[in-house]
Amino acid sequence: MRLVSAEEMRAVDRYAIDALGIPALVLMENAGRAVADEVIRFEGGRSQERRRRNGAAPRWIVLVGKGNNGGDGIVCARHLADAGYDVLLLYAEQPDGWGGEAGTQRDIARRIGIPSAIYGTGEPVAWEAWDGIVDALLGTGASGAPREPYAALIREASASGLPVVAVDLPSGLNADTGEALDPCFRARITVALAAAKRGLSQHPGVSYAGEVVVRPIGIPEIAFRHADIRTFRLDAETMRSQLGLAFPPERPADAHKGTFGHALIAAGSREMSGAGLLCAKAALRSGCGLVSWAVPEGLSPALAGRLPEALLRTAADGGSGDWRMVPAERLAELAAGKQAMVIGPGMGRWPGDSAWLRELWDRLDTALVLDADALNMLAEAGEPFLRWPRKETPVVLTPHPGEMARLCGLSAKEVQRDRIESARRFAAAHGVTLVLKGAGTVVAAPDGRAFVNPTGNPGMATGGSGDVLAGLIGGLLAQGLDGPGAAAAGTYAHGAAGDRAAAARFSPGSLIAGDIVDAL
Repeated sequence: MRLVSAEEMRAVDRYAIDALGIPALVLMENAGRAVADEVIRFEGGRSQERRRRNGAAPRWIVLVGKGNNGGDGIVCARHLADAGYDVLLLYAEQPDGWGGEAGTQRDIARRIGIPSAIYGTGEPVAWEAWDGIVDALLGTGASGAPREPYAALIREASASGLPVVAVDLPSGLNADTGEALDPCFRARITVALAAAKRGLSQHPGVSYAGEVVVRPIGIPEIAFRHADIRTFRLDAETMRSQLGLAFPPERPADAHKGTFGHALIAAGSREMSGAGLLCAKAALRSGCGLVSWAVPEGLSPALAGRLPEALLRTAADGGSGDWRMVPAERLAELAAGKQAMVIGPGMGRWPGDSAWLRELWDRLDTALVLDADALNMLAEAGEPFLRWPRKETPVVLTPHPGEMARLCGLSAKEVQRDRIESARRFAAAHGVTLVLKGAGTVVAAPDGRAFVNPTGNPGMATGGSGDVLAGLIGGLLAQGLDGPGAAAAGTYAHGAAGDRAAAARFSPGSLIAGDIVDAL
Protein backbone atom coordinates (compact mmCIF):
# COMPACT_ATOMS: atom_id res chain seq x y z
CA MET A 1 0.00 0.00 0.00
CA ARG A 2 1.28 3.46 -0.90
CA LEU A 3 2.00 6.10 1.71
CA VAL A 4 1.94 9.59 0.21
CA SER A 5 3.22 12.94 1.37
CA ALA A 6 1.04 16.03 1.17
CA GLU A 7 2.96 17.27 -1.87
CA GLU A 8 2.68 13.90 -3.60
CA MET A 9 -1.07 13.86 -3.02
CA ARG A 10 -1.35 17.35 -4.49
CA ALA A 11 0.59 16.17 -7.55
CA VAL A 12 -1.73 13.19 -7.95
CA ASP A 13 -4.79 15.43 -7.67
CA ARG A 14 -3.39 17.92 -10.19
CA TYR A 15 -2.62 15.20 -12.71
CA ALA A 16 -6.06 13.64 -12.35
CA ILE A 17 -7.80 16.99 -12.78
CA ASP A 18 -5.56 18.87 -15.22
CA ALA A 19 -4.03 16.09 -17.34
CA LEU A 20 -6.78 13.48 -17.25
CA GLY A 21 -9.69 15.91 -17.15
CA ILE A 22 -11.54 14.41 -14.17
CA PRO A 23 -13.65 17.23 -12.68
CA ALA A 24 -12.60 18.22 -9.16
CA LEU A 25 -16.27 18.23 -8.15
CA VAL A 26 -16.51 14.54 -9.08
CA LEU A 27 -13.56 13.69 -6.85
CA MET A 28 -15.05 15.77 -4.03
CA GLU A 29 -18.41 14.05 -4.41
CA ASN A 30 -16.76 10.63 -4.20
CA ALA A 31 -14.71 11.70 -1.19
CA GLY A 32 -17.66 13.06 0.77
CA ARG A 33 -19.75 10.00 0.03
CA ALA A 34 -16.91 7.73 1.21
CA VAL A 35 -16.72 9.58 4.53
CA ALA A 36 -20.51 9.38 4.96
CA ASP A 37 -20.36 5.63 4.33
CA GLU A 38 -17.83 5.23 7.13
CA VAL A 39 -19.93 7.31 9.53
CA ILE A 40 -22.93 5.10 8.74
CA ARG A 41 -20.81 1.96 9.24
CA PHE A 42 -19.57 3.25 12.58
CA GLU A 43 -23.05 4.29 13.71
CA GLY A 44 -24.42 0.91 12.72
CA GLY A 45 -21.95 -0.80 15.02
CA ARG A 46 -23.00 1.14 18.11
CA SER A 47 -25.47 -0.13 20.67
CA GLN A 48 -29.15 0.26 19.96
CA GLU A 49 -29.50 2.57 22.93
CA ARG A 50 -26.68 4.81 21.72
CA ARG A 51 -27.81 4.79 18.10
CA ARG A 52 -31.40 5.68 18.81
CA ARG A 53 -32.56 7.93 21.59
CA ASN A 54 -36.27 7.21 21.91
CA GLY A 55 -36.43 6.38 18.22
CA ALA A 56 -34.65 9.59 17.11
CA ALA A 57 -32.36 9.64 14.09
CA PRO A 58 -28.59 9.73 14.64
CA ARG A 59 -27.36 13.30 15.04
CA TRP A 60 -23.94 14.27 13.67
CA ILE A 61 -22.23 17.62 13.58
CA VAL A 62 -19.86 18.29 10.67
CA LEU A 63 -17.04 20.74 11.37
CA VAL A 64 -16.20 22.56 8.15
CA GLY A 65 -13.05 24.49 7.30
CA LYS A 66 -12.28 26.38 4.17
CA GLY A 67 -10.76 24.54 1.24
CA ASN A 68 -11.29 21.10 -0.22
CA ASN A 69 -11.31 19.31 3.14
CA GLY A 70 -14.30 21.42 4.12
CA GLY A 71 -15.94 20.76 0.76
CA ASP A 72 -15.59 17.02 1.38
CA GLY A 73 -17.29 17.53 4.74
CA ILE A 74 -20.23 19.38 3.19
CA VAL A 75 -20.76 16.53 0.71
CA CYS A 76 -20.58 14.06 3.62
CA ALA A 77 -23.29 16.04 5.45
CA ARG A 78 -25.51 15.93 2.39
CA HIS A 79 -25.23 12.15 2.10
CA LEU A 80 -25.84 11.70 5.82
CA ALA A 81 -28.97 13.83 5.55
CA ASP A 82 -30.14 11.67 2.63
CA ALA A 83 -29.63 8.62 4.88
CA GLY A 84 -31.98 10.11 7.48
CA TYR A 85 -29.46 11.64 9.85
CA ASP A 86 -29.95 14.95 11.63
CA VAL A 87 -26.93 17.00 10.51
CA LEU A 88 -25.50 20.40 11.37
CA LEU A 89 -22.77 22.08 9.33
CA LEU A 90 -20.64 24.07 11.77
CA TYR A 91 -18.38 26.40 9.79
CA ALA A 92 -15.14 27.37 11.49
CA GLU A 93 -15.35 30.79 9.87
CA GLN A 94 -17.68 32.83 7.70
CA PRO A 95 -18.05 30.85 4.41
CA ASP A 96 -19.66 33.53 2.26
CA GLY A 97 -16.43 34.48 0.53
CA TRP A 98 -15.43 30.93 -0.39
CA GLY A 99 -14.87 30.11 -4.04
CA GLY A 100 -13.95 26.97 -5.93
CA GLU A 101 -15.43 23.55 -5.24
CA ALA A 102 -15.94 24.24 -1.52
CA GLY A 103 -18.00 27.32 -2.41
CA THR A 104 -20.07 25.26 -4.82
CA GLN A 105 -20.79 22.68 -2.13
CA ARG A 106 -21.71 25.41 0.35
CA ASP A 107 -24.29 26.74 -2.13
CA ILE A 108 -25.75 23.27 -2.76
CA ALA A 109 -26.10 22.66 0.98
CA ARG A 110 -27.90 25.97 1.40
CA ARG A 111 -30.30 25.28 -1.46
CA ILE A 112 -31.36 21.93 -0.05
CA GLY A 113 -31.71 23.33 3.44
CA ILE A 114 -29.02 21.61 5.46
CA PRO A 115 -28.85 23.47 8.80
CA SER A 116 -25.67 25.43 9.42
CA ALA A 117 -24.02 27.74 11.91
CA ILE A 118 -20.77 29.68 12.21
CA TYR A 119 -18.58 28.86 15.18
CA GLY A 120 -18.32 31.61 17.77
CA THR A 121 -21.50 33.38 16.70
CA GLY A 122 -24.92 32.88 18.19
CA GLU A 123 -25.65 30.25 20.81
CA PRO A 124 -22.88 27.99 22.18
CA VAL A 125 -22.78 24.49 20.70
CA ALA A 126 -24.78 21.99 22.76
CA TRP A 127 -22.35 19.13 22.16
CA GLU A 128 -24.28 16.80 24.43
CA ALA A 129 -27.14 16.82 21.94
CA TRP A 130 -25.03 15.17 19.24
CA ASP A 131 -23.91 11.59 18.60
CA GLY A 132 -20.66 12.24 16.77
CA ILE A 133 -18.39 14.66 14.93
CA VAL A 134 -17.05 14.69 11.39
CA ASP A 135 -13.74 16.56 11.33
CA ALA A 136 -13.47 18.34 7.97
CA LEU A 137 -11.51 21.33 9.24
CA LEU A 138 -7.90 21.02 8.05
CA GLY A 139 -6.59 18.72 5.35
CA THR A 140 -3.19 17.89 3.90
CA GLY A 141 -2.72 21.48 2.76
CA ALA A 142 -2.51 22.80 6.31
CA SER A 143 0.90 23.70 7.75
CA GLY A 144 1.89 24.47 11.31
CA ALA A 145 -0.27 24.29 14.41
CA PRO A 146 -3.95 25.13 13.96
CA ARG A 147 -4.68 28.83 14.31
CA GLU A 148 -7.79 30.54 15.63
CA PRO A 149 -10.67 30.01 15.35
CA TYR A 150 -9.75 26.43 14.34
CA ALA A 151 -7.70 25.81 17.48
CA ALA A 152 -10.52 26.81 19.80
CA LEU A 153 -13.02 24.70 17.88
CA ILE A 154 -10.76 21.63 17.98
CA ARG A 155 -10.25 22.00 21.73
CA GLU A 156 -13.95 22.52 22.43
CA ALA A 157 -15.06 19.65 20.20
CA SER A 158 -12.42 17.32 21.67
CA ALA A 159 -13.58 18.15 25.19
CA SER A 160 -17.07 16.94 24.30
CA GLY A 161 -15.91 13.34 24.30
CA LEU A 162 -17.88 12.61 21.14
CA PRO A 163 -16.44 10.11 18.64
CA VAL A 164 -14.66 11.79 15.73
CA VAL A 165 -14.51 10.60 12.13
CA ALA A 166 -11.70 12.53 10.42
CA VAL A 167 -11.64 13.43 6.73
CA ASP A 168 -8.26 12.38 5.31
CA LEU A 169 -6.38 13.00 8.58
CA PRO A 170 -7.19 14.42 12.02
CA SER A 171 -6.95 18.21 12.09
CA GLY A 172 -3.70 19.19 13.80
CA LEU A 173 -1.77 16.14 12.57
CA ASN A 174 1.21 16.63 10.26
CA ALA A 175 0.40 14.70 7.09
CA ASP A 176 4.04 13.81 6.40
CA THR A 177 5.63 13.12 9.78
CA GLY A 178 2.77 12.13 12.10
CA GLU A 179 3.64 14.92 14.53
CA ALA A 180 0.61 15.87 16.62
CA LEU A 181 0.53 19.64 16.87
CA ASP A 182 -1.38 21.58 19.49
CA PRO A 183 -4.31 21.11 19.36
CA CYS A 184 -5.02 17.91 17.48
CA PHE A 185 -8.10 15.73 17.21
CA ARG A 186 -7.98 12.10 18.34
CA ALA A 187 -10.15 10.36 15.79
CA ARG A 188 -12.01 7.11 16.20
CA ILE A 189 -11.81 6.60 12.43
CA THR A 190 -9.72 8.38 9.81
CA VAL A 191 -10.98 8.06 6.24
CA ALA A 192 -7.86 8.40 4.09
CA LEU A 193 -9.00 9.55 0.66
CA ALA A 194 -7.37 7.96 -2.40
CA ALA A 195 -4.23 6.94 -0.44
CA ALA A 196 -2.96 6.81 3.11
CA LYS A 197 -0.85 9.76 4.17
CA ARG A 198 2.59 9.11 5.60
CA GLY A 199 1.78 10.68 8.95
CA LEU A 200 -0.91 8.06 9.58
CA SER A 201 1.80 5.37 9.70
CA GLN A 202 4.18 7.13 12.11
CA HIS A 203 3.87 7.75 15.83
CA PRO A 204 2.26 9.60 17.45
CA GLY A 205 0.05 9.96 14.38
CA VAL A 206 -0.97 6.29 14.59
CA SER A 207 -2.60 6.82 17.98
CA TYR A 208 -4.35 10.03 16.89
CA ALA A 209 -5.74 8.51 13.69
CA GLY A 210 -7.60 5.57 15.23
CA GLU A 211 -8.79 3.07 12.65
CA VAL A 212 -7.47 4.12 9.23
CA VAL A 213 -9.72 3.27 6.28
CA VAL A 214 -8.40 3.99 2.79
CA ARG A 215 -11.21 4.77 0.34
CA PRO A 216 -10.78 5.29 -3.43
CA ILE A 217 -12.32 8.45 -4.88
CA GLY A 218 -11.95 7.80 -8.59
CA ILE A 219 -8.32 8.74 -9.22
CA PRO A 220 -6.87 6.31 -11.80
CA GLU A 221 -3.72 4.30 -11.19
CA ILE A 222 -1.87 6.23 -13.87
CA ALA A 223 -1.99 9.38 -11.73
CA PHE A 224 -0.13 7.63 -8.92
CA ARG A 225 2.43 6.16 -11.30
CA HIS A 226 3.03 9.62 -12.74
CA ALA A 227 3.76 10.96 -9.24
CA ASP A 228 6.39 8.22 -8.69
CA ILE A 229 5.36 7.38 -5.12
CA ARG A 230 8.30 5.73 -3.34
CA THR A 231 7.00 5.13 0.19
CA PHE A 232 4.97 2.04 1.05
CA ARG A 233 3.37 0.20 3.93
CA LEU A 234 4.94 -3.22 4.31
CA ASP A 235 2.64 -6.14 3.63
CA ALA A 236 2.71 -9.29 1.50
CA GLU A 237 1.51 -7.42 -1.59
CA THR A 238 4.14 -4.68 -1.21
CA MET A 239 6.86 -7.30 -0.83
CA ARG A 240 5.63 -9.01 -3.98
CA SER A 241 5.15 -5.92 -6.14
CA GLN A 242 8.06 -3.77 -4.93
CA LEU A 243 10.65 -6.32 -3.83
CA GLY A 244 9.78 -9.40 -5.89
CA LEU A 245 9.39 -11.55 -2.78
CA ALA A 246 6.96 -14.31 -1.94
CA PHE A 247 6.03 -14.05 1.72
CA PRO A 248 6.41 -16.39 3.44
CA PRO A 249 9.15 -17.69 1.12
CA GLU A 250 8.75 -20.98 -0.69
CA ARG A 251 11.34 -23.76 -0.38
CA PRO A 252 12.02 -26.27 -3.18
CA ALA A 253 11.18 -29.87 -2.33
CA ASP A 254 14.66 -31.05 -3.37
CA ALA A 255 16.53 -28.41 -1.33
CA HIS A 256 19.42 -29.17 1.02
CA LYS A 257 21.25 -27.07 3.61
CA GLY A 258 23.65 -25.74 1.02
CA THR A 259 20.72 -24.29 -0.92
CA PHE A 260 20.02 -21.68 1.72
CA GLY A 261 23.37 -20.11 2.36
CA HIS A 262 25.82 -19.80 5.22
CA ALA A 263 25.82 -16.83 7.62
CA LEU A 264 28.56 -15.83 10.05
CA ILE A 265 27.49 -14.11 13.27
CA ALA A 266 30.23 -12.10 14.99
CA ALA A 267 28.47 -11.19 18.21
CA GLY A 268 28.53 -11.56 21.96
CA SER A 269 31.13 -10.99 24.64
CA ARG A 270 31.86 -12.12 28.18
CA GLU A 271 29.25 -9.71 29.57
CA MET A 272 26.77 -10.03 26.69
CA SER A 273 27.01 -13.55 25.35
CA GLY A 274 23.22 -13.69 25.10
CA ALA A 275 23.26 -11.15 22.29
CA GLY A 276 25.29 -13.53 20.13
CA LEU A 277 23.13 -16.48 21.08
CA LEU A 278 19.89 -14.68 20.15
CA CYS A 279 21.37 -13.35 16.92
CA ALA A 280 22.67 -16.73 15.78
CA LYS A 281 19.44 -18.50 16.72
CA ALA A 282 17.39 -15.95 14.78
CA ALA A 283 19.61 -16.46 11.73
CA LEU A 284 18.84 -20.16 11.92
CA ARG A 285 15.11 -19.44 12.28
CA SER A 286 15.27 -17.32 9.13
CA GLY A 287 15.69 -20.52 7.14
CA CYS A 288 19.41 -20.11 6.61
CA GLY A 289 21.04 -23.45 5.82
CA LEU A 290 24.15 -23.00 7.96
CA VAL A 291 25.06 -20.53 10.70
CA SER A 292 28.50 -20.10 12.21
CA TRP A 293 28.81 -18.18 15.47
CA ALA A 294 32.20 -16.50 15.80
CA VAL A 295 33.43 -15.66 19.31
CA PRO A 296 36.79 -14.84 20.91
CA GLU A 297 38.61 -18.09 21.66
CA GLY A 298 38.57 -17.53 25.40
CA LEU A 299 34.76 -17.56 25.42
CA SER A 300 34.24 -20.77 23.50
CA PRO A 301 34.39 -23.22 26.45
CA ALA A 302 31.53 -21.43 28.20
CA LEU A 303 29.42 -21.23 25.03
CA ALA A 304 30.03 -24.69 23.59
CA GLY A 305 26.73 -26.53 23.18
CA ARG A 306 24.55 -23.51 23.97
CA LEU A 307 23.26 -23.53 20.39
CA PRO A 308 23.90 -26.99 18.99
CA GLU A 309 22.45 -26.14 15.58
CA ALA A 310 25.15 -23.50 14.96
CA LEU A 311 28.84 -24.02 14.25
CA LEU A 312 30.93 -22.37 16.98
CA ARG A 313 33.96 -20.74 15.37
CA THR A 314 36.74 -19.31 17.49
CA ALA A 315 38.90 -16.29 16.81
CA ALA A 316 42.34 -16.29 18.41
CA ASP A 317 42.44 -13.71 21.21
CA GLY A 318 45.48 -14.73 23.28
CA GLY A 319 43.16 -16.38 25.78
CA SER A 320 41.59 -13.07 26.83
CA GLY A 321 38.04 -13.83 25.75
CA ASP A 322 37.88 -10.29 24.42
CA TRP A 323 37.18 -8.97 20.92
CA ARG A 324 39.82 -6.27 21.30
CA MET A 325 42.48 -8.96 20.99
CA VAL A 326 40.98 -10.51 17.84
CA PRO A 327 42.72 -9.30 14.65
CA ALA A 328 40.37 -8.07 11.95
CA GLU A 329 42.29 -10.31 9.54
CA ARG A 330 41.27 -13.43 11.51
CA LEU A 331 37.58 -12.51 11.49
CA ALA A 332 37.77 -11.83 7.76
CA GLU A 333 39.24 -15.32 7.29
CA LEU A 334 36.26 -16.82 9.14
CA ALA A 335 33.92 -14.91 6.82
CA ALA A 336 35.48 -16.41 3.69
CA GLY A 337 32.97 -18.52 1.80
CA LYS A 338 30.01 -17.19 3.78
CA GLN A 339 27.20 -15.39 1.99
CA ALA A 340 26.46 -12.93 4.80
CA MET A 341 27.88 -11.67 8.07
CA VAL A 342 26.37 -9.91 11.08
CA ILE A 343 28.74 -7.75 13.13
CA GLY A 344 28.16 -5.96 16.41
CA PRO A 345 25.45 -7.33 18.76
CA GLY A 346 26.89 -7.54 22.28
CA MET A 347 30.43 -7.16 20.95
CA GLY A 348 31.44 -4.33 23.30
CA ARG A 349 33.72 -1.35 22.65
CA TRP A 350 37.44 -0.83 23.00
CA PRO A 351 40.08 1.76 22.07
CA GLY A 352 40.77 1.63 18.35
CA ASP A 353 37.65 -0.37 17.52
CA SER A 354 36.61 2.04 14.73
CA ALA A 355 39.91 1.42 12.92
CA TRP A 356 39.43 -2.32 13.50
CA LEU A 357 35.99 -2.13 11.86
CA ARG A 358 37.37 -0.15 8.94
CA GLU A 359 40.07 -2.77 8.34
CA LEU A 360 37.44 -5.49 8.48
CA TRP A 361 35.26 -3.53 6.05
CA ASP A 362 38.11 -3.37 3.55
CA ARG A 363 38.80 -7.09 3.81
CA LEU A 364 35.23 -8.40 3.51
CA ASP A 365 33.36 -9.23 0.33
CA THR A 366 30.25 -10.76 1.93
CA ALA A 367 26.87 -9.16 2.48
CA LEU A 368 26.91 -7.32 5.83
CA VAL A 369 24.60 -6.39 8.66
CA LEU A 370 26.04 -3.79 11.05
CA ASP A 371 24.19 -3.55 14.35
CA ALA A 372 24.60 -2.25 17.89
CA ASP A 373 28.28 -1.75 18.83
CA ALA A 374 29.36 -1.90 15.18
CA LEU A 375 27.12 1.09 14.47
CA ASN A 376 28.70 3.08 17.28
CA MET A 377 32.15 2.18 15.97
CA LEU A 378 31.05 3.46 12.59
CA ALA A 379 29.66 6.68 14.06
CA GLU A 380 32.91 7.41 15.91
CA ALA A 381 35.26 6.53 13.08
CA GLY A 382 37.84 9.21 12.36
CA GLU A 383 36.94 9.14 8.67
CA PRO A 384 33.30 9.93 7.78
CA PHE A 385 31.35 6.90 6.58
CA LEU A 386 30.65 8.76 3.33
CA ARG A 387 34.32 8.30 2.43
CA TRP A 388 34.37 4.57 3.06
CA PRO A 389 34.54 2.64 -0.22
CA ARG A 390 31.16 1.48 -1.51
CA LYS A 391 30.61 -2.25 -1.51
CA GLU A 392 29.16 -4.23 -4.38
CA THR A 393 27.58 -6.65 -1.89
CA PRO A 394 24.55 -5.59 0.19
CA VAL A 395 25.09 -3.64 3.40
CA VAL A 396 22.31 -3.26 5.96
CA LEU A 397 22.52 -0.94 8.98
CA THR A 398 19.99 -1.45 11.80
CA PRO A 399 20.13 1.55 14.19
CA HIS A 400 17.67 2.52 16.87
CA PRO A 401 16.97 6.29 17.05
CA GLY A 402 19.90 6.99 19.38
CA GLU A 403 22.36 5.15 17.16
CA MET A 404 20.87 6.84 14.10
CA ALA A 405 21.38 10.23 15.73
CA ARG A 406 25.05 9.45 16.28
CA LEU A 407 25.45 8.26 12.69
CA CYS A 408 23.87 11.45 11.36
CA GLY A 409 25.34 13.92 13.84
CA LEU A 410 21.83 14.92 14.94
CA SER A 411 19.76 14.60 18.09
CA ALA A 412 17.39 11.67 18.50
CA LYS A 413 14.54 14.17 18.55
CA GLU A 414 15.57 15.49 15.15
CA VAL A 415 15.71 11.96 13.76
CA GLN A 416 12.30 11.10 15.19
CA ARG A 417 10.70 14.28 13.83
CA ASP A 418 10.61 12.74 10.35
CA ARG A 419 11.70 9.11 10.55
CA ILE A 420 10.92 8.29 6.93
CA GLU A 421 13.02 11.09 5.46
CA SER A 422 15.83 10.60 8.02
CA ALA A 423 16.19 6.98 6.94
CA ARG A 424 15.71 7.69 3.23
CA ARG A 425 18.36 10.43 3.11
CA PHE A 426 20.99 8.33 4.90
CA ALA A 427 20.40 5.22 2.80
CA ALA A 428 20.57 7.13 -0.47
CA ALA A 429 23.65 9.15 0.51
CA HIS A 430 25.65 6.12 1.71
CA GLY A 431 24.46 3.44 -0.71
CA VAL A 432 23.17 1.14 2.06
CA THR A 433 19.88 -0.27 3.25
CA LEU A 434 18.93 1.33 6.54
CA VAL A 435 16.51 -0.09 9.11
CA LEU A 436 15.46 2.67 11.51
CA LYS A 437 14.02 0.70 14.40
CA GLY A 438 11.18 1.72 16.67
CA ALA A 439 7.41 1.90 16.44
CA GLY A 440 6.70 1.94 12.71
CA THR A 441 10.18 0.71 11.76
CA VAL A 442 11.35 2.28 8.49
CA VAL A 443 13.31 0.28 5.92
CA ALA A 444 15.02 2.63 3.46
CA ALA A 445 16.64 1.34 0.27
CA PRO A 446 19.60 3.02 -1.45
CA ASP A 447 17.41 3.72 -4.51
CA GLY A 448 15.13 6.05 -2.51
CA ARG A 449 12.29 3.68 -1.71
CA ALA A 450 11.10 3.48 1.90
CA PHE A 451 8.89 0.90 3.60
CA VAL A 452 7.04 1.38 6.90
CA ASN A 453 6.44 -1.76 8.93
CA PRO A 454 3.01 -2.16 10.58
CA THR A 455 3.80 -5.29 12.62
CA GLY A 456 5.12 -5.36 16.18
CA ASN A 457 4.00 -4.14 19.58
CA PRO A 458 5.33 -2.26 22.64
CA GLY A 459 6.28 -5.53 24.33
CA MET A 460 9.14 -5.81 21.85
CA ALA A 461 10.87 -2.87 23.54
CA THR A 462 13.02 -5.31 25.48
CA GLY A 463 16.69 -6.19 25.60
CA GLY A 464 17.75 -8.56 22.84
CA SER A 465 14.92 -7.78 20.43
CA GLY A 466 17.31 -5.92 18.12
CA ASP A 467 19.78 -8.82 18.21
CA VAL A 468 17.02 -11.09 16.94
CA LEU A 469 16.25 -8.69 14.08
CA ALA A 470 19.91 -8.43 13.05
CA GLY A 471 20.27 -12.21 12.94
CA LEU A 472 17.05 -12.61 11.00
CA ILE A 473 18.14 -10.10 8.35
CA GLY A 474 21.60 -11.68 8.16
CA GLY A 475 20.09 -15.12 7.60
CA LEU A 476 17.89 -13.81 4.79
CA LEU A 477 20.86 -12.11 3.14
CA ALA A 478 22.71 -15.42 3.23
CA GLN A 479 19.81 -17.00 1.35
CA GLY A 480 20.35 -14.63 -1.55
CA LEU A 481 17.93 -11.78 -0.86
CA ASP A 482 19.20 -8.30 -1.66
CA GLY A 483 19.56 -5.65 1.05
CA PRO A 484 16.08 -4.08 0.81
CA GLY A 485 14.40 -7.47 0.45
CA ALA A 486 16.16 -9.05 3.43
CA ALA A 487 15.62 -5.98 5.59
CA ALA A 488 11.94 -5.63 4.69
CA ALA A 489 11.09 -9.32 5.01
CA GLY A 490 13.11 -9.63 8.21
CA THR A 491 11.54 -6.57 9.80
CA TYR A 492 8.01 -7.67 8.91
CA ALA A 493 8.57 -11.25 10.13
CA HIS A 494 10.24 -9.99 13.32
CA GLY A 495 7.26 -7.80 14.18
CA ALA A 496 4.74 -10.49 13.26
CA ALA A 497 6.56 -12.99 15.49
CA GLY A 498 6.48 -10.44 18.30
CA ASP A 499 2.73 -10.07 17.82
CA ARG A 500 2.20 -13.83 17.97
CA ALA A 501 4.39 -14.12 21.06
CA ALA A 502 2.64 -11.23 22.82
CA ALA A 503 -0.79 -12.74 22.11
CA ALA A 504 0.28 -15.87 23.98
CA ARG A 505 1.29 -13.90 27.10
CA PHE A 506 -0.64 -12.33 29.92
CA SER A 507 0.56 -8.92 28.72
CA PRO A 508 2.84 -7.67 25.95
CA GLY A 509 5.02 -6.31 28.73
CA SER A 510 6.03 -9.86 29.72
CA LEU A 511 7.56 -10.52 26.30
CA ILE A 512 11.27 -11.36 26.15
CA ALA A 513 13.50 -11.59 23.10
CA GLY A 514 13.65 -15.36 23.23
CA ASP A 515 9.88 -15.46 22.82
CA ILE A 516 10.26 -13.63 19.51
CA VAL A 517 12.77 -16.18 18.23
CA ASP A 518 10.52 -19.05 19.28
CA ALA A 519 7.57 -17.49 17.44
CA LEU A 520 9.44 -17.20 14.13
